[in-house]
Amino acid sequence: MVERTIFLTGHLARARLEKVLAEIPDLDFEWSVLDIGVKVAALMTEAIITRRLPRPTDANRVMVPGRCRADLERLSAEFGVPFERGPDELKDLPAYLGSHGRSLDLSRHDMRIFAEIVDASQLGVDAILTRAASMRAAGADIIDLGCLPDTPFPHLEDAVRALRSSGHDVSIDSADTGELRRGAKAGAQFLLSLNEATLAVAEDTSAVPVLIPATHGDLPSLLRAAEAADKRGISAILDPILDPIHFGFMASLARYAELRRRLPSAEILMGTGNLTELTDADSGGVTAVLLGICSELLIRNLLVVQVSPHTRRTVQEHDAARHMMFAAREDASLPKDYGGALLALHDRKPFPNTPREIVELAAEVKDSNFRIETAEDGIHLYNGKGHHVARDAMSLFPKLGLEKDGPHAFYLGTELMKAEIAWLLGKRYAQDSPLDWGCAVDRLNEDMIRLSEAGHTLRAAKR
Repeated sequence: MVERTIFLTGHLARARLEKVLAEIPDLDFEWSVLDIGVKVAALMTEAIITRRLPRPTDANRVMVPGRCRADLERLSAEFGVPFERGPDELKDLPAYLGSHGRSLDLSRHDMRIFAEIVDASQLGVDAILTRAASMRAAGADIIDLGCLPDTPFPHLEDAVRALRSSGHDVSIDSADTGELRRGAKAGAQFLLSLNEATLAVAEDTSAVPVLIPATHGDLPSLLRAAEAADKRGISAILDPILDPIHFGFMASLARYAELRRRLPSAEILMGTGNLTELTDADSGGVTAVLLGICSELLIRNLLVVQVSPHTRRTVQEHDAARHMMFAAREDASLPKDYGGALLALHDRKPFPNTPREIVELAAEVKDSNFRIETAEDGIHLYNGKGHHVARDAMSLFPKLGLEKDGPHAFYLGTELMKAEIAWLLGKRYAQDSPLDWGCAVDRLNEDMIRLSEAGHTLRAAKR
């Protein structure tokens, strides 16, 4: 039996939706488009759908636009057929449906994230619990308590017990075997940074040791430690240690590859902080590459640290990357077209509509409400009275027809939005100045000797 999907939309989008669907190759289901009776598809509500969708529903699935706000579970129960929320933009529908008409499955992964609280010994138990809850919400599987050299950790046991009571899995990372023993006795499930000389620390515990070379870069010693653990019946995780760029990075990658070649079934851990923390580059891209390496080598354990402000989202980035890499590997595919979670600066398809398509859509609009879209040629502002294009928001203000204090309100709106973006991303904000996106955009050449041109605030004051 051939499956059938109904796509709900509004007046303005119906023709475009039918065109997009008709051009998708290899769909293995039948489809129809239903105009639910609103002008803009995103304005359809649960109540409107309930009143206007015919019953019985002749479909195996009903898809609503991505911006539709409705309780899909309740609609599914009401109509007896699954409801699904599609992408925000019509042009993203082919990728959303996939090459064979199925949505992407990014629900699975096979990597564990050890999220390290690097200064745990200097935090109280309550602060540790707060940090752990935030890490778990971001995607961490195991909370790693980092112990600092020559720094007492008298509340180590209390911290471990509190974390376990709160449902967290716990690891201890320390060069002090005494702290590792205390952590294991209190209930920690993993002990990091043991080697062939200190492996006995884990012998009388149920904790899993994470083994490292006896001396830096000494892969044979790690292999000996793994063999010793195996003879003693201890399940161990092996970490050859990832080094920073220009300080052994490529050699350390070779060690990971050689370890996998020598021990095909070994559990391996990679600590990514020496790259994400010690490279002045957005950590999302660095993380994607590292987890691609982990995916190829079947490395299933990741030690993640967040110390530098530019890595403030590193747990979330690792979580997104492990889902993307798993799905791509399962599909025997490149890691592209698996969502945009790691495309923080540039989208692969930033402009859903061409300038010509926006012109055609604008011609259909008859009311006075302004619509704003972007395309390759700039920002499009249009309503029933006109259609204007500019490359900066302030240039569009004269087209709005606002009076009195409108210019100030418009100016504050643009500046507040810029400040909000800067705050959310952790970027520096300076009023009347553009955000600095590094090499992601072309920079204006500045004459650092002369005073800069007056910004919008000063120009408005002069007027």
